[in-house]
Amino acid sequence: MNKELFEKGLETRKSVLGSDYVEASINNATDFNMPMQELVTEYCWGEVWGREGLSKQTRSMLNLAMITALNRPHELKLHVRGAINNGLTKEDIQEVFLQAAIYCGVPAAIDSFRTAQQVFDEMEQE
Repeated sequence: MNKELFEKGLETRKSVLGSDYVEASINNATDFNMPMQELVTEYCWGEVWGREGLSKQTRSMLNLAMITALNRPHELKLHVRGAINNGLTKEDIQEVFLQAAIYCGVPAAIDSFRTAQQVFDEMEQE
């Protein structure tokens, strides 16, 4: 493991997904899934999210669209919250899901709208 990339990734991951969530993921990891936590923190969040080529907002929009296409509601919840943390508005997220409806399918986008609304409702209660 590259400790420098891991630390860079940990900082980025916390800024997008929230410190509480990331710390719980790391602290609750077992011997079985800790290598995955290390991999995503170092490679995904340190190496790729840490690149300068795209803004965090653009990366969030891409993630929302791709996660919609993959139909991964748990990850979508995290990344809707992350998109808000990165400065996207509800209207931006709405546009991403409308675009995804055309290229990924209406059922996938409907599920994403539903999942995002749950996140917005939770955030309003915090």
